[in-house]
Amino acid sequence: MCHAAPPNTYRANREQVKDHYATVGKVGLPIVGYNNPIDTKVDLVPDLIAEIHAAGNMVGVKEFSGDPRRIYEIKELAPDIDILIGTDDTVLEVGLAGAVGWVSGYPNAIPQSCIELYNLCTSGNVQDLVRAQEIYRDLHSLLRWDSKVEFVEAIKLSMDVLGRKGGACRPPRLPLPQVTADKIIAETKAAVAKGYGK
Repeated sequence: MCHAAPPNTYRANREQVKDHYATVGKVGLPIVGYNNPIDTKVDLVPDLIAEIHAAGNMVGVKEFSGDPRRIYEIKELAPDIDILIGTDDTVLEVGLAGAVGWVSGYPNAIPQSCIELYNLCTSGNVQDLVRAQEIYRDLHSLLRWDSKVEFVEAIKLSMDVLGRKGGACRPPRLPLPQVTADKIIAETKAAVAKGYGK
């Protein structure tokens, strides 16, 4: 399996994006596209994903646009493509929309609680949503760090707070400003106080 972002050394047009995935597809591995228009400056919109999928060059997509409404359109246009949750702070919405996986950051800090959340969101059992929403609400202040520039630093700091050895980030990432670190520490401790330290 190959996890591939669109070309991102410059803002590619539609034909260049399709050619990119066709070229990557020549390797012969199943390709999971990575739609992160914030960082790549290329938006894999639903109909473009469907075209790439129809050409046999994408079996799944890690959706990081932050817009869970897109999942429904993607599935309408490419019913058998796999949807992977790309943003930790949309796990409930994208899980309900039919995700089959979660490429995630915060489970490094709070693995058991995040696994429980994912399983509840994707079970298909409406009764599971009560507990899923409770966990989601309690963890959301942490999960939303995954969509911020400081996501690596935040996750590592939460890991340190929980005794999981996140450690310092490599350059070019720098230590967090103290006010930001204090906020993450407080949010992590609040999650632990509610029983989410595992």
